[in-house]
Amino acid sequence: MESASVLVATVALILVIGAIHPDFLDPRQLRDVLQQSVYVAILAAGVAFLLAMREIDLSVGAIFGLTLICSAILMRDGWNPWVAVVAGVVLGALLGLANALIVQVFRIPAIVATLATLSMFRGLSLALSNGQQVVGLPLDHAFFDIFGGRVLGIPVSVLVLVVVAIVLTFVLRTTPFGYRIRSIGSNPDAAAFSGISVARVRIQALMLMGGLAGLAGMLGLAFFGSGDPNIGSGFELLAIAAAVIGGTQLRGGSATVVGAMLGAVLLSVVTSGLVYFNIPVNWSSFATGAVILIAVGIDSLLRRRREARAAAAGL
Repeated sequence: MESASVLVATVALILVIGAIHPDFLDPRQLRDVLQQSVYVAILAAGVAFLLAMREIDLSVGAIFGLTLICSAILMRDGWNPWVAVVAGVVLGALLGLANALIVQVFRIPAIVATLATLSMFRGLSLALSNGQQVVGLPLDHAFFDIFGGRVLGIPVSVLVLVVVAIVLTFVLRTTPFGYRIRSIGSNPDAAAFSGISVARVRIQALMLMGGLAGLAGMLGLAFFGSGDPNIGSGFELLAIAAAVIGGTQLRGGSATVVGAMLGAVLLSVVTSGLVYFNIPVNWSSFATGAVILIAVGIDSLLRRRREARAAAAGL
């Protein structure tokens, strides 16, 4: 299984930290670590789709924040929370569509287009909220009780994450859309020659990414109960890191949704573990970068060994 190595690494890291600081193994602490990873994990699943077709979206964190802010404002202004939540997810998909149209119309790489929209969407979040937290939401509504609550001690957001993992894995592995994603990543020219519309698949993938960011934003709103215009900052890099750590190759052609999500959990464990060693939180970015380098280095080493063995077997 492609994600087995990152699962083993995550469990091993938890046990190592727990051996030194037993409090880390407290079920409530582990539950919090898992809860904190949900939002990046959902984003990482969408990023895995994009990386599989050699694309990338740097605006996912900003879309997460903007959808959360917009839905919070709608709820504060009297909209039914369920309607506001649906509007938030739809807005995410439309922002993904906007990214796709910019790429198509201006014929520029997605990384450049989404770097621009990252700033635009982040600016909109600050402008719409006047740089202030959006409060005064109907926290007694069923939406907050359900999606901000727990079932048998497990956060509902974690259960949603599991459902998303199952659905996206099915889509990637068994549907024509998933086949087209992987075909384009393996060889874009061959995919286009075979009749696959690269432009259409790119639009669909970016809309999926936006919709997932909107979903993550709604889960974040249910948990936090307010809208912070700065929330989601840096999530795009964490999502990309999680996907790479989880086994999705930057050169395209393959991806693992579960691996990407486990990569997000691993990063959450690293960040939480630093606290137990009294390491300043400012070092978390350094630790995340180190984990990425280690993961990419190990993946490169193993890939070269596999290629060497295959070449030797061919001889």
